[in-house]
Amino acid sequence: MGVHEFAGKKAPKSILENIPQLISDYYTKVPDVENEAHMVAFGTSGHRGCASKNSFNEEHIMAMAQAVAEFHKQKGHSQLFVGMDTHALSTPAHRTTLEVLAANGVKTYYAKDFGYTPTPVISHAILSHENSDGIVITPSHNPPSDGGFKYNFSDGGPADESITKVIEVRANEILKNDLQDVKLMDLESALESGFLFEYDFVSPYVDDLVNVIDMDVIKDANLKIGADAMGGSGMAYYTAIKEKYNLNIEVFNDTPDFTFSFMCCDKDGKIRMDCSSPYAMAGLIDLKEDFDIAFGNDTDFDRHGIVTKSKGLLNPNHYLSVAIDYLSKNREFDGLGVGKTLVSSSMIDRVVKDNGKKVFETPVGFKWFVKPLNTKEVFFGGEESAGASFLRKNGQPWSTDKDGIILNLLAVEILAKTKKDPGLYYDDLIEKFGEPVYGRLDAIANNEQKKALKNLKPEDIKADTLAGEKIESILTKADNGAAIGGLKVSTQNGWFAIRPSGTEDIYKIYGESFKGSEHLKQIQIEAQEIVNNIFDNI
Repeated sequence: MGVHEFAGKKAPKSILENIPQLISDYYTKVPDVENEAHMVAFGTSGHRGCASKNSFNEEHIMAMAQAVAEFHKQKGHSQLFVGMDTHALSTPAHRTTLEVLAANGVKTYYAKDFGYTPTPVISHAILSHENSDGIVITPSHNPPSDGGFKYNFSDGGPADESITKVIEVRANEILKNDLQDVKLMDLESALESGFLFEYDFVSPYVDDLVNVIDMDVIKDANLKIGADAMGGSGMAYYTAIKEKYNLNIEVFNDTPDFTFSFMCCDKDGKIRMDCSSPYAMAGLIDLKEDFDIAFGNDTDFDRHGIVTKSKGLLNPNHYLSVAIDYLSKNREFDGLGVGKTLVSSSMIDRVVKDNGKKVFETPVGFKWFVKPLNTKEVFFGGEESAGASFLRKNGQPWSTDKDGIILNLLAVEILAKTKKDPGLYYDDLIEKFGEPVYGRLDAIANNEQKKALKNLKPEDIKADTLAGEKIESILTKADNGAAIGGLKVSTQNGWFAIRPSGTEDIYKIYGESFKGSEHLKQIQIEAQEIVNNIFDNI
C-alpha cells in the first residue's frame, strides 16, 4: 500500500464530503437486515459506519440507543452522560439518541447548547459520579463521511466485549423486528420530559487538571504553546485551559468544519483526523518553529499528537516511552506497573524495567486497561496508536478511556520541568537502551483471510529462528490471558505481530528491531512469508 499523491497535502476540494447528502442519507436510507454489512457491529471502539453505505443511519441509532437504555436500566444506573464529536453524522445521531433515552426515562446529561464533548471528558464525568455510564457519538479519527457510537460502562472506560455483545445482539434484534421495541419522542417533547439535563462538562474537567498535571510548572515556564484543535470536540477546552491557567497558548482550527477541509490528506489520500500520522499532521509540523511545543488531537480528543522543534511529530511509541519514564520519576507511583499493548515498542519494556516496575502486556484495544487503572494495578496504560491515560497525582483514576488532552499537557510539563522537549528526552533513552526501528505494514485481506489470521496458533509457526535470531516466544494470548486476535513472535532483539483489522478489509504486520532497519526488513519479509503460506492453505 503505497503513498498517495495527495498525502501530506491540503485536501483538494474535489474530495470534500457532500455534507447535505450525507445528512439526508442518515434520515432516508434504511439498512437491509439481510445484509450483514448493514447491521450493528461493535469493534474495539464501538459501532462505526457511513450513512451513505447504509451502516450508520437513524434506524441504527434508534436500535443502539434503545439497547443501551435497556441495559442501563437493567444495571440500575442512576444517570447517563452523552457526548459527541464534530463529525457531521454525530449531530443527528446525538439528537436521535436523546429522543430515545428520554422516551425510556433515562436520566441523561448532555452538553450545554448541544455542544461537543471529548471522549475522555465523558470518562472523567462517569468516574466523578457514582453509578453512571455514558455514550460517546464518534468514529474517532475516521474520515468525515463516517459516524460512530460507543458505550462506556460505569467503570468509565469503553465497555468490554461481554457488554458490547449484549448491546450489539439486542440492537440487531430490534432492527430485524422493524423497530417495534423502540421508545421514541420528538426532541421538543424530550427536552420537556424531565429526563434530559444540560450539563457543563468543561468546567469540572478543566478545574480538575491540577490534580493530574503540574499546571503551575507549565504556567511558570511561560512556554509558547501551539494547540491545534483540528476542528474536534475539544475546541472549547483548550481555550478554557488557556484562560483558567493563564497560559501562552495559541489555539487554531477551533471552529467546526464538517468537511475538515483544513486537513492535509493521510497516507492513502483520504481526509483522516489522525494526529499520529505525519501526513495528516503536515500542516502543524510546518509550524513547529513557531512554538516551543505544539500538539493536536483526533476528532474526539482521545488521541495525542506531539510536535517538537527537535523532531517534528513524535512517533507515538517514542512519546509513550518518554511519558512512562518521566511519570515514573516524577510521581509517587511506587509498586504500580505499566500497561502496554503487545504491538507497542519494546523500548517501553526496557524503560519500565529500568524504573523497577512491571509491564502488563495486553491485546490491542484500550478496554484492556480499564480494570488495571481502576484497581491501581497500573499507573499508565498506553497503546501504539497514540492513545493513553494515567492516574492522578494521588494515585486515583483520572479517566479510564484514552485522554489526548492530558497526554498533550504532560508533554508541556516535561519540557517545562526538564528543559528538554520529549523528542530530546527520547534521545536520552536511545543512548541508554539502544535505538529500536519500528514499522507497520498494511495489506488487503478478505473476511476468510482475516478469520484465518485471527485464529492462528503457535504451532502454525514452523520456524525456530527469526531474522537470524532464536525465537524466544510465540504468543496468541496476552499477559492477562486474553486472545490477541492474531500472533506475536519475539527474539532477543526483535519481534513481529500479525493482526487482522477489526474495522477495515486489511491485515497488519507490526515489527520492531533493536539491530537496525535491515534487520527489521528481514523480520517483515519472514512475517509476510508466514502470512502468504497461511493464505495459500485456505
